[in-house]
Amino acid sequence: MKNLGIKRRTFLSGTALFGASALLKSPKAFSTSLPKKMVGLYGPIQGVAKLNANENPYGPSPAALKAMAEASKRGAYYVRNSAKILREMIAERHELSPDHVLLSSGSSGVLTYLALALSKKGKILAPDLFWDTTAKMGVRNNKYGIKRIPNDVKLGIDLSAMELELDDEVSLVHITNPNNPTGKLIPAKDFERFCNRVSDKCVVLVDEAYNELTDSPDKTTMIPLIKAGKNIAVARTFSKIYGMAGMRIGYMIAKPELLELVGQFGLGDYGLNQAGVAGALASYNDDRFLAYSKSKVLEAREMVLSALAENGLTALNSQTNFMFVDLGILNAEKFREQMEKKNILIRGIYRDYNNWSRVSMGRIEDVQMYVDEMPKVLDALSKTYS
Repeated sequence: MKNLGIKRRTFLSGTALFGASALLKSPKAFSTSLPKKMVGLYGPIQGVAKLNANENPYGPSPAALKAMAEASKRGAYYVRNSAKILREMIAERHELSPDHVLLSSGSSGVLTYLALALSKKGKILAPDLFWDTTAKMGVRNNKYGIKRIPNDVKLGIDLSAMELELDDEVSLVHITNPNNPTGKLIPAKDFERFCNRVSDKCVVLVDEAYNELTDSPDKTTMIPLIKAGKNIAVARTFSKIYGMAGMRIGYMIAKPELLELVGQFGLGDYGLNQAGVAGALASYNDDRFLAYSKSKVLEAREMVLSALAENGLTALNSQTNFMFVDLGILNAEKFREQMEKKNILIRGIYRDYNNWSRVSMGRIEDVQMYVDEMPKVLDALSKTYS
């Protein structure tokens, strides 16, 4: 911590916390001695393009910021009424009762709790590529695990192959749609038919963290099947398009009896924070901000697609705020390392997909850094293969 410019003991004292407001305005003041992290107190330091976590750096929205500032003044009190109102808002949109909605710390909480509850009874069936962090937590320390089904030749989720693998030992089918890291969206009708059939045999968990970023969010969600009484759980979050990843607010929609199973592991409203819930309340129906955020994602995707074409590369068709780039013969981890040296943070290898690289659509100026440095890094890496 030697590069902070102030002593740790002084910083932690009460008077220093109030006197440090000028420093908080300068990201450089909190640059760290660990260059690989390249993060300041609340985010990346100035000059670093953070394109590795699918965040929306244009959030929280102005309305959310105003609400969070007001709620912070009442931070002495536990969350109560605000969470109740948020559940009611979410339920009303989907024509459900509030007991169909469970809030959590991001969607990670409810995703993990459902995996914990059901992996005691059987295996989790999932595609080879999906956001598997919460599923891994769920199967830890029990006799069951995750059964992964290979993706199809276009790296799509093979629903037919998954359905063929269903047996009495499968307690949960877990699908992220749109998928992370591929960014691909399952055709709505195909997925609806799959969920209808499979939910008669076990619980189907659909992680819809990126639903609002798709071309037709209302047509691609599986929430209507819950209204029809199906054994399906849908997880959503305020971390992505709403730009509130650091505020940790998410939720699950499912039948009340299924949410009771999930809720046994959580803290309920007691585990939420006033500012995060306030931001979610202010953001939920902020269509203007959501449209603005989406426009920035689309602009960034076009920039990346153009740059890839100029460099002889391609990416999978994305319905999200990230892209899965085919580097050809190049190694994705080496590409990540070299981009990091240029102050550009992206993701490296997923599982054994060695030549596939994921990049998030961050600020336009940060995406421009990625676009500008890409040909130089590709050229340098290509020479190592020649």
